Amino acid sequence: MRIFTIVIMHYHHKVDIFSYPKCRHFNGAGIMNRWYNKVAVVTGASSGIGAATVSKLVDSGLRVVGLARRKERLTALQKTLEGRAGTFFPIVADVSKEQDVLDAFNWVTQNVDVIHVLVNCAGVMPTSSLLDGETSQWKEILDTNLLGMCITTREAIKIMRENKIDGHVVHIKSVGGQRVPCLPDLSVYPASKFGVTALTETLRQELNAIGSKIKISSVSPGVVNTELVPEGKLLNIIKAQSALQPEDIAEAVAYILGTPPHVQVNCGNRSNQF
Repeated sequence: MRIFTIVIMHYHHKVDIFSYPKCRHFNGAGIMNRWYNKVAVVTGASSGIGAATVSKLVDSGLRVVGLARRKERLTALQKTLEGRAGTFFPIVADVSKEQDVLDAFNWVTQNVDVIHVLVNCAGVMPTSSLLDGETSQWKEILDTNLLGMCITTREAIKIMRENKIDGHVVHIKSVGGQRVPCLPDLSVYPASKFGVTALTETLRQELNAIGSKIKISSVSPGVVNTELVPEGKLLNIIKAQSALQPEDIAEAVAYILGTPPHVQVNCGNRSNQF
């Protein structure tokens, strides 16, 4: 059984710690009132955790803008979300390209509304070692997993501050950003996720320093059954045991968004996945 560890934080200090299995018994109903009809941007929306998060938020009545590179996947997802409580707006964008992100966020404010929620799900996990890996692969990992997250977060918070919105930013991290997994073929991936861990905390400190009530939270799942997982040891782990599903992470995001405005949440994972 996979266990998420939830650390709930006030803006200045930790206040509580508890665990729950797979998050499924949290229905996320708390987000209905506060975020109903508000705009959420979800990156990496075409598959996996991103697509599951989009579906969960649309079901909860939000207007969700999904950013991803694959137009056909976004179109297919949009069809499955017709007639739900909320609305889905697909945008083809590559978060590793700054101009794509700037154009996407400008389109959102011009055509939908100001942004209240950002969920950073976009990520890549190509196999690449430090001994003989390709520089282009390393750049893809860092540009998508780390710099792309920085750019989307900066733009979302800029919009929130300009419109005096106490919004919420959620980063999907990884247990690989809390301890280095024994997976040599993924040498650079955990470095990118350790970077997300550090930037999540420094962002919290920056927001606290200016007295902002914008919330920053993160989820660090273990092995999740998505197409992101490359062939090799990690895929064998998924086949050998019950991995988390993307919907589990979406439930965790819904739970986080449903917490009271005065707390922050950091979700880690203490299970021995690797």
